[in-house]
Amino acid sequence: MKKIKGFASDNYSGAHPLIIEAIQKANSGHASAYGTDEYTARAIKKFKEHFGKDVDVYFVYNGTGANVLGLKAVTESFNSIICAETAHLNVDECGAPERFTGCKLLTVPTNDGKISVEKLKRHVYGFGDQHHAQPKVMSITQPTELGTLYTLKEVEDLGDYAHENGMLLHVDGARLSNAAASFNKSLKAITFDLGVDVLSFGGTKNGMMFGEAVIFRNKELSNKFAFIRKQGMQLASKMRFISAQFEELLSNDLWLKNAQHSNRMARILFDEIKKISEIKITQKVEANGVFAIVPKQYIPVLQKEYFFYVWNEQTSEVRWMCSFDTEEEDIHEFVALIKNVLS
Repeated sequence: MKKIKGFASDNYSGAHPLIIEAIQKANSGHASAYGTDEYTARAIKKFKEHFGKDVDVYFVYNGTGANVLGLKAVTESFNSIICAETAHLNVDECGAPERFTGCKLLTVPTNDGKISVEKLKRHVYGFGDQHHAQPKVMSITQPTELGTLYTLKEVEDLGDYAHENGMLLHVDGARLSNAAASFNKSLKAITFDLGVDVLSFGGTKNGMMFGEAVIFRNKELSNKFAFIRKQGMQLASKMRFISAQFEELLSNDLWLKNAQHSNRMARILFDEIKKISEIKITQKVEANGVFAIVPKQYIPVLQKEYFFYVWNEQTSEVRWMCSFDTEEEDIHEFVALIKNVLS
């Protein structure tokens, strides 16, 4: 029986066959533990090819670990971190940023997942005031949690503003590959070239089995991270199995091919959904996600066949995500079901 591929999350997909093959190859003989192995050395070399020779790279298990520990490395507990109210940091990390960094998380209202210099200025004050949490980091997500993209100019402006105020720019790049694919730019061109200081780079949502990376613009920012990662329980003993995946992902443009494909599937889904008058697309489709308002009574019926998340219960807004393994047939079958249910 055919297994239905849903649109709940790109986390729901399996791992790319080449990633599985890389894990199998790494599963031969013994290798040094805790990142002192040849696989990790080669993977880090790949990261430097893509992001620049001066970056400092560390591997962790998951995205929350990457975000939280990357931020902890560049903050003190009396600092504040500014992000969009829709940010994963604020909504989906169970208070981990506050718990582990000790920082005050300050949010900015947004309709499209993005924050701007003007929107965040209200939080950037009180420097030197011992009664006020000291602003330290602006954190953005690229693409955003709503599937939209910051333009390169917007990222650069945020970086410039952060640095002018003695702050840093952090990027949650769980789906950064999708952003690079959409812009048709290199990974470095959309991050460190624009003033990004700390980056969480995602592998799990783009074909890997598990594993994320924390990348610092330079070692001045990461001089404590090895200890922070250990205390944060994100230091993998058999790190070669994360590293082998990243080496494969960053070779022969696999990261890009996977992202291009999931982006293209989302465009096809968007093109089909926009023909259905009862459904309203709510956000620009710029990466691999489609957000739409579906009449509430139809959602449970559709979810019986294809599970997906309701993004906003009040407005009946849902999120449909495409993955590296989404096929056009999956989309057409899903759209046919929607039309049948709505008819």
